[in-house]
Amino acid sequence: MAVTKILARKGRLDVGVRYVLNGDKTEEQILTASQGCSTEHAVSRMMKTKRHYRQTDGVQYYHIIQSFKPGEATPELALEIAKEFAAEHLSGYQAVIGVHVDKEHIHAHTIFNSVNADTGEKYHSNARSYYSQIRAISDRLCREHGLSIIMEGKGEKAVSYIEWLRQSKGQPTFRAMLEADLREAIEDANDIGHFFLIMEHKGYEIKHGNRLSFRLKGQERLMIPGRKNPLFTEDGIRAAIEGNLDEIAAGARPSIVYRPRYEPYRRRHPQKYTGFMALYVHYLYLLGKAGQRQYPPKMTPHLRREIMKFESYKEQFAFLRAHGVSTAEGLQAVHTRTEETLASLMKQRTILNVRKKKRRALYDALSDAEALAPAKDCYESGMPGMEEPFTRYMDAVSTLERCGIPREQLLAEKAELYRQLADVNREIRQARKEISMCDTIERNRPQMEHDIQVAEATAKEVERDEYRRR
Repeated sequence: MAVTKILARKGRLDVGVRYVLNGDKTEEQILTASQGCSTEHAVSRMMKTKRHYRQTDGVQYYHIIQSFKPGEATPELALEIAKEFAAEHLSGYQAVIGVHVDKEHIHAHTIFNSVNADTGEKYHSNARSYYSQIRAISDRLCREHGLSIIMEGKGEKAVSYIEWLRQSKGQPTFRAMLEADLREAIEDANDIGHFFLIMEHKGYEIKHGNRLSFRLKGQERLMIPGRKNPLFTEDGIRAAIEGNLDEIAAGARPSIVYRPRYEPYRRRHPQKYTGFMALYVHYLYLLGKAGQRQYPPKMTPHLRREIMKFESYKEQFAFLRAHGVSTAEGLQAVHTRTEETLASLMKQRTILNVRKKKRRALYDALSDAEALAPAKDCYESGMPGMEEPFTRYMDAVSTLERCGIPREQLLAEKAELYRQLADVNREIRQARKEISMCDTIERNRPQMEHDIQVAEATAKEVERDEYRRR
């Protein structure tokens, strides 16, 4: 049995040829062959053909892989089948063949020039040509050499990997699958960094920002589960990992618990505020009275709109009190100090991102090896549409084997780096919020002073009218 696939490549031809003829995989190039050129000068001859026909752009070469069932075919037989396949299907195309024996299953790689040396025409591949030519010829050659074939006589429609993944998990929609995976990851995670690692290894791309969003690799749109369920915001996920997910899901406790700092009771004299805080106390009093329609009796349109923002003004006042700000100079000092903190945090994030970038290939290989493991079994069982994820899986496994670092060490390193990034990102969002708060307070002050003057003038006018009526 041979599972076949074809890949179009626009990259460097010499890289592909070097991979196929790798002596470590082909018994020191004993298990290699060529067609229309020699293995030593394959690249130069193929490039000469391209230049001769002025076909040097676009797809540079095609890569056909025939993977044989473990224990069914010998390396020599695999090479013979690959040579017969090239002679029949790739007439006129320069090709190099290498049988790799470094894995449990023997697989033959055939790379051929995208330009026909005899006619100058470029090779074209599509689903129809794959099943009617590549797959058909490979199956016939396997039968002739006494090997089994897969899915004989079945013309099953190919399905994308992410669609197959959704169906295999029994989820009617991608959002339902995402929420199920999120709950499972929360239950298994030790901290927020470990949570992100688990979600990546389930095949999701993660976008950090004001709202945490996810999508399966290959999916077009991002999904933001926190819009409908606060449990799936970053703060909700942190709380659930540290708390009790079952109680949160049952509604026995909120997703995010905001606990004020405990302060022992002390009898206090009424606090006298000055500057900014006095302005906010007066304005909040004014909005509260206006909201109850007690004072002043007539509101300006602007004041009516400001009542809708009552909670935001309370938040601004709490910010001023927490930082002890009563003057414009104090507010500017907080603004400057927060900007310095933000710059330091941005520098920390840059350093972490550089570390992440250096390890990007290994981290991606870790997630692909975990997320695409089911694709390997599907591909080897003959399921159509699994060629691309199987290729990614094999590339990921190969990358991890070459790096020489134990997988457990990489996993721990990746989880810790993601935790640090998540913590720094949260602190950056908080610093930006504080800077925005400073700007908002400074921007609101003139209008607040004006509204207070108008309200006080209106109140005095009302008092004068009442006094005259007496």
